[in-house]
Amino acid sequence: MTTAKPLRVGMVGYAFMGAAHSHAWRTAPRFFDLPLDPQLTALSGRNDDGVRAAARKLGWGSVETDWRRLLERDDIDLIDICTPGNTHAEIAIAALEAGKHVLCEKPLANSVAEAERMTDAAQAAAERGVFSMCGFSYRRTPALALAKRMVEEGRLGTIRHVRAQYLQDWLSDENAPMTWRLDKSKSGSGSLGDIGAHSIDAAQWVAGQQITGVSALLETFVHERPLAGDLVGLGGHGDAGAAAPRGTVTVDDAAIFSARFDGGATSAGAVGVFEATRFALGRKNAMRLEVNGTKASLAFDFEEMNVLSFYDAAEAPDAGFRRIFVTEPEHPYAGNWWPTGHGLGYEHGFTHQVVDLVTAIGAGEQPSPSFADALQVQKVLAAVEGSAAESSRWQKV
Repeated sequence: MTTAKPLRVGMVGYAFMGAAHSHAWRTAPRFFDLPLDPQLTALSGRNDDGVRAAARKLGWGSVETDWRRLLERDDIDLIDICTPGNTHAEIAIAALEAGKHVLCEKPLANSVAEAERMTDAAQAAAERGVFSMCGFSYRRTPALALAKRMVEEGRLGTIRHVRAQYLQDWLSDENAPMTWRLDKSKSGSGSLGDIGAHSIDAAQWVAGQQITGVSALLETFVHERPLAGDLVGLGGHGDAGAAAPRGTVTVDDAAIFSARFDGGATSAGAVGVFEATRFALGRKNAMRLEVNGTKASLAFDFEEMNVLSFYDAAEAPDAGFRRIFVTEPEHPYAGNWWPTGHGLGYEHGFTHQVVDLVTAIGAGEQPSPSFADALQVQKVLAAVEGSAAESSRWQKV
């Protein structure tokens, strides 16, 4: 039993991200001492049968088929947005204006203009004690949080290079079915915004520097996909029959760009290389980041998410990278979980996200990443698209 004041959550959307967020809201107060007690009060979705089934499975207390009803309810304190990007701005702005805290999945919006309006609304709400955060969950991976700490402690020296890749393969089959993620009007972009946004945020956050310019290339490998078929995970098996209807893919399948950083607190900015694709056969969720400095380097791959590789030039320079198994009690978040060496999984990042959000709200402080942070990522996405549209011409952010 807890004596903490309840934080009553209303969530919009109940698919992949909805399931991950639901697990996080349930789990966070059971492993972390929080200033507020999250309660899964209401789940919203357009399909009545679907949302009721999801609520039973995921543990929500009630359902709504119109997200606007959540804003009218006095028993909702926070709106969690787990819907496609084309809906984020309308829901988030309305929720903030109604006095509800907001957690919004990434990328923040489908355009810079939408993200700017959301940021303005968030800043106005914060002045009234109503807070918002964008869900860049990889920040909460203990190994990446440790990497951030090492950079802040100066262990890497001046950062010179940043390399970021996000490699998946779930779209490699040209007959995988059409989904909303392949429709620009709903998703905003393809691999660039879906997974590349994570790399941009993580790179800037860990390095402590912001991207100021890019030169980019976007590519679509498969221009049509079956409209019918069986969804399996994010992809699946489309109807490949000769007479089967097909839809037009309107997003990128791969994004590659070089970047320059602003240097942050240092005198010279780093240079970076980014790649995002859902066509890298054999790579299931290889979210990778490597940072090279004047004193040391670090490297991370989410497919080995409990490991951070670290090279210190002052320590046996011929020894190469050493592996840090990030499960010790002194490592970020790890002390609240299992004994040393037992490891964490994908879902834990979302739990840590809830912990940080609830802790900030309880303290009356702005959570991170803010909508303003996410707006900066949105500007990088727009610069990448602009550069690619102009034959990779250098584009300022």
